[in-house]
Amino acid sequence: MMILFFQILAAAVLCFYFLYQWKHHKAWPILGHLPEVLIHLSHLHDHIVKTLKEDGFTNEFKGPLLTNMNFIQTCDPMNAHHILSKNFSNYHKGPNFREIFEAFGDGIFTTDSEPWKSSRSLLHSLFKGRNFDVFLEKTIHKKLKGSLLPMLDHAQQHGNVMDLQEVFNRFTFDNICSIVLGFDPNCLSIDFPDVACEKAFNEAEEVIFYRHIMPASVWKLQKWLQIGQEKKMTKACETFDQFVDSCIASKREKLRKCNKTKMEEDYGDNDDGLLTILMREEQNDDKFLRDTAFSLFVAGRDTITSSLTWFFWLVATHPLVKAKILEEIKLNFGGKQGNEQMILGVDEVRKLVYLHAALYESLRLFPPIPFERKQAIKSDVLPSGHYVKQDTMILLSLYAMGRLEDTWGEDCLEYKPERWISDRGGIVYVPSYKFLSFNAGPRTCLGKDMSFIQLKMVATAILWNYDIKVTEGHPVSPSLSIVLAMKHGLKVIVTKNNNK
Repeated sequence: MMILFFQILAAAVLCFYFLYQWKHHKAWPILGHLPEVLIHLSHLHDHIVKTLKEDGFTNEFKGPLLTNMNFIQTCDPMNAHHILSKNFSNYHKGPNFREIFEAFGDGIFTTDSEPWKSSRSLLHSLFKGRNFDVFLEKTIHKKLKGSLLPMLDHAQQHGNVMDLQEVFNRFTFDNICSIVLGFDPNCLSIDFPDVACEKAFNEAEEVIFYRHIMPASVWKLQKWLQIGQEKKMTKACETFDQFVDSCIASKREKLRKCNKTKMEEDYGDNDDGLLTILMREEQNDDKFLRDTAFSLFVAGRDTITSSLTWFFWLVATHPLVKAKILEEIKLNFGGKQGNEQMILGVDEVRKLVYLHAALYESLRLFPPIPFERKQAIKSDVLPSGHYVKQDTMILLSLYAMGRLEDTWGEDCLEYKPERWISDRGGIVYVPSYKFLSFNAGPRTCLGKDMSFIQLKMVATAILWNYDIKVTEGHPVSPSLSIVLAMKHGLKVIVTKNNNK
């Protein structure tokens, strides 16, 4: 009888525990919210939007017992403003972030406090000024004329179906290599060659996402044993580091031979890239150069690829938007180059307001980085009323923030560039804590202007010269990654435009 009593008591306790967890956290005993994530994995981003709206824009995620995977997730703009601006000093990347993103090294994306300030100040000095704009324009023009447009020509002549996302992936990798390293690996060519450094970079990012969804004890054990995903990470980092190290060694040798003393003015005259400028400062050792290069690769490659892919899908499926973009280009530059392929410059693309609005609207719906991750240094209370314990991780869902009726109206799920254009024909100002695609507060993206220059130059060159149609029945959904790519790529058919 005693055994039966304790069995009934244990069952009652478990039942009570289950009901309590489900009522207060909608979580499973022991497993937490993990089963719910697995059930909705195929459409996880939209499921997070749904749950956050149901829970008043902020909720707590309970991970499996003893895994330390608990965190707060929010899409509340006031919480974002509090974390990223008003109480910025209390929220940092933290040691857990640096462990997961160890491939980034000690670059601007992983560091806090003084090391972060120092990196930011240095990069800001590189990006500002007219000379960098000239260098950027020259680099993008060269890649557009030499690789991207010839590839699209080849596709339209042969009637090939192409994966536009893969094209952009290769284009941006070549482009960022040229900008940072002064070296073009020529990933973007008609035969789509395997380039070891580009493949390694992709694999490293895949493992970083894997680390987000696995208990730290599991992936750390795999790392120690050098098995599974962690073995792939080790090999990927070795390949990428060898590539960057060879570029550094080559540049150092070139500097020794040339013994040049010029700084930023070199931009307009050669193709050495940012690495050469950084190397002229003696305190910048090889590790600093490698870590800075990796950070710039992430900022200047993946985000641009994601932005272009979603933008061209939206424009291809919204013909009225496309017509307005083409009309704006024609109005401003219709007779610019006669029978040549039109490629606009930095100052020219800045005049295209409707295109700017169309890109903003694309970034609102499909932000390249769908989550921003922070960790609390001290206990705090969010504007939403949620208590934040010391060391608690917080995930800001940028994807969900772009789908809030309170911010964007009842038509928030529609692709509508007009929402960004004022009555006077300019761009409507929206506070950065409501539109987080370029972050907010002290960590606002340094490369925002550079990104928009690239996006506009590529968008105008393609839209003016070619017609892009998504293949019938092609499935479109976000991938599960640290960057919001398309899960199945973007399969399109390219035909020639006649806008002369």
